[in-house]
Amino acid sequence: MALTGSLGTFHHPGVSRVDYKPLDMDRVLTALLARLWHRGMPSKISRSRTLDVEVFVKLFLENPGVFDGFDRETTTRWTATHLLDLVNRAKADEAVAGPRPLHGFTYRFRNSRKSRPYGADEQLYEMLTADEGALKGLREFFFSDVDRATGSITPGAGADVETQALLHLVELAGGQMQDRADTGKPRTPYPRLCAEPALLLCQDVMRLLYHQDHMPRTVLVDYLKVLFAFHLSLYHLRMAKLLPAAVESGTVPASCRKGHPGKAEADRCPYRVRLFLDTEGTPGTPAAALAERSADIWYRRIPRFVQATYQVKKLDDFAEHLADKVGTLSRPSGRSYFTPEEALRLLGKSYRKDRDAFFLMRVNQVRDEEDELPAELKRVTQLGLDPFDEYTEMLMYYKGRYNRGQFVKCLDSMLLKHRPGALLAQPRGGGDASVRRFVLDARLLEVLLQVSLLREGDDGSGNLATSPMRVDAFLALLRDRYGLYIDRLPDGDGFTGAHLDDQAALRANSAALLNRLREIGYYQDMSDAYLTQTITPRYAIGTAARTGELPR
Repeated sequence: MALTGSLGTFHHPGVSRVDYKPLDMDRVLTALLARLWHRGMPSKISRSRTLDVEVFVKLFLENPGVFDGFDRETTTRWTATHLLDLVNRAKADEAVAGPRPLHGFTYRFRNSRKSRPYGADEQLYEMLTADEGALKGLREFFFSDVDRATGSITPGAGADVETQALLHLVELAGGQMQDRADTGKPRTPYPRLCAEPALLLCQDVMRLLYHQDHMPRTVLVDYLKVLFAFHLSLYHLRMAKLLPAAVESGTVPASCRKGHPGKAEADRCPYRVRLFLDTEGTPGTPAAALAERSADIWYRRIPRFVQATYQVKKLDDFAEHLADKVGTLSRPSGRSYFTPEEALRLLGKSYRKDRDAFFLMRVNQVRDEEDELPAELKRVTQLGLDPFDEYTEMLMYYKGRYNRGQFVKCLDSMLLKHRPGALLAQPRGGGDASVRRFVLDARLLEVLLQVSLLREGDDGSGNLATSPMRVDAFLALLRDRYGLYIDRLPDGDGFTGAHLDDQAALRANSAALLNRLREIGYYQDMSDAYLTQTITPRYAIGTAARTGELPR
């Protein structure tokens, strides 16, 4: 089959570094920690053996001077349940992926074959480079007890017991492993196709890190994992709209590459994400039906996104051919790779002759290696398509379904389906035929509240402080900043306005949000007056911070 090996490759790092496999955010964050320490490059660990639960237990028990009073049974159970991330937990093939990513150096204890981030760590790091302040804040948080110059560790007085244990493990086992940057995998900082998702991620990370002195470390780390998954999913949903349009037009809009300077321009962006969320979380309700329609619209975009990714990747192959074999295309100054936008320029008329010759050769390879073309491909060949489009259709016929399935599984994991912080729900037991719908899990709601209730004060200093927020203002913020709709329907993306029956569903959805806010402690009923429906911060941060509590 001619589409084996490099000819059938799908992934293009200029679109996404993610390898489109199901992600586990503990393992993604663990790999990101290595990139934070090595300034963007992955780590290369030299260690004598694979680490299992017993190795960690022995380190505790053989060092009573540090771990006083640790008995074997309790230590084993605590290590397996609280300290370690296990693959296939409670099964015969259970194995250690690594410690929970509570401290920067936990990546040194991961078993790399069991702790694969599938490129999501690289994608996050490159998005975080949009603001060096976000990278610096994450380094200072995760490596706060480490001297950068010497690597020595001084545990802080406020460290929780899990972090203290991990720090001592690093000190005790530090001489038994070597950690260095993997220079064989240098960074390839592709220009962003869309700047907006990276800027939003950096802003939210810095706001969440404002809380590090006000909440337990384990809670903040869990919040960061939810936030990272949330922004990864929003980025890829946006790409599902932007990339096919870019292939059609042959370019990426300049406003997308630079980022939108104001709210009005961001609202007009045709590629922004707009999702309707079911806040009650119960299947079968009218609001759930609207959320199902919203999810269906976005998941139906995936086949065209897969095709567009193939088109960009194969144009990139064409660019490499022109640069290396033909010599008619110069490589960009200062780098050895072509960006997706540079590859898309090869769709121009001036490259048609070379493009037709290159892809006709590949089309003929497929035809020659098939005794008889399948009926569907025979119909394609009768359409009179140019060789590039014909080759793309062949790729989609042979590999499109597989890559679509892989992307769906990856997107499901980014949306944290069936996990705390979920933006997506799907009934269990129904397989791929069961209906997905967008939801707002309580953990994700908490994360969004933490970053939303922290705002700049009125004193002009730029310092952030917590302050109460009206519920209607919070709903508007979710729409304007993230494209999350609760009390109204999106303008487009499968919706054309709310009908009479929809209005009742929207009111019920808004009431369900109030109940959710009340359950997690951010909302108390003062009266039925609309203006007194106020969300109160859980933590008071900043000199002008207010919790919103009224004097008794």
